[in-house]
Amino acid sequence: MHRWRSGAATLAARLATAGLGGARLARRVPAPWPYVIGLFLGAKVLLTLLGLLALHAWDGIPGAPPADEALMWAQQREISGHRWISFWFAWDALLYLRLSELPLTGPWRDFGFPLLYPFLARPLGAVLGGDNALALLVISNVAFLLALWYGYRLAELLLGDAESARRFTRYLVLLPTAFLFQAALTESLFVCLALAAFYYAERRRWLLVGVLGYFVAMSRSVGLLVALPLALVLLRQHDWRLGPRALLGYLRVGWPLLLLPAGWFTFMAYCRWRGGDWFAYQHAQETGWGIEVQNPLPVLWNGLIGEPRDAARVWFAVGVLAVLVAGFRRREIAYLVYGVLMVLVPLSMGPAVYKSLLRYLLAAFPVALVLARWARRASVDVWLTATLAVVQGALFVLWLSYWTHMII
Repeated sequence: MHRWRSGAATLAARLATAGLGGARLARRVPAPWPYVIGLFLGAKVLLTLLGLLALHAWDGIPGAPPADEALMWAQQREISGHRWISFWFAWDALLYLRLSELPLTGPWRDFGFPLLYPFLARPLGAVLGGDNALALLVISNVAFLLALWYGYRLAELLLGDAESARRFTRYLVLLPTAFLFQAALTESLFVCLALAAFYYAERRRWLLVGVLGYFVAMSRSVGLLVALPLALVLLRQHDWRLGPRALLGYLRVGWPLLLLPAGWFTFMAYCRWRGGDWFAYQHAQETGWGIEVQNPLPVLWNGLIGEPRDAARVWFAVGVLAVLVAGFRRREIAYLVYGVLMVLVPLSMGPAVYKSLLRYLLAAFPVALVLARWARRASVDVWLTATLAVVQGALFVLWLSYWTHMII
């Protein structure tokens, strides 16, 4: 008994020493990394467990998956036999994987998506032994982690304190379809680049803003328009001065914003080089998905009075717009404009966007800024956190349980 007690005491001492060493190491890690990493890992573990439980619950149910989902599930099984990996590949993710594997030689016809995300997977996939699917997931998750860091730093600047910054990053993780940040999709990369661009714009590092903006424009078609809210940040920093002399000052400081249209022009040039058509992307969108640019307001209204599933998705868009407008502050007009663009530009694609609207709304990160400001009281924060967690959990289960097209 004495030996057992002695051994237990020794083990306890070693564990305590290891715990103290881990605490010291954590203290050496600069803020906000401990919080950001903990938030990232917590979301990863919880969603993985919930996803596996949801899939297991549907196993063996007659008629599951339905015919329009069966092909996707077969393709997922080809990617990986581990469901906690394969369920992150749904519809567009499979197309990104295909784009990352197509040979660069020969005439291309696959210009339905901007190519930054799948092209980043090519060199990383080579490093990972040719596993481009794993490369896509790595890119998405690293971008998600960096998005949380940049989001925290940006919120510190805009909201003024670390507690508000923590709320913002938490709400960013809890937005209704934020689980897509972990999927093999472009959401995490786009939001990461956008948050980084705004962070450096607030710090007046405009050359870095231009470089990041170049890649923002190459990651999503709406990325080109991010130049407008970034320009509003520049105007605000110079007290909204106008006139010829002020214009010259803006050009001298903010010329890197021209790199955003240059990013989209690079994609157009690639379309011309490999496919013989400067507007191959537009033509692919029109023929493949029936997308035609139009007034987004009638599209919004028709969705609200249309088929119930479409109406439900469009009500989410209305909710985002309402929060953005209600939380408007003059100093943050750039973020209001950015958020409104992230809602109305997808709707300008016409009714074809209804199926993917909940996914596209995820880019409107300023809604989390407004929520973080509103939730300064602890009771509001608790209820808002719980509500967002329940809504996201329900949508995540729908996404996995053969309602994938409800989300993307």
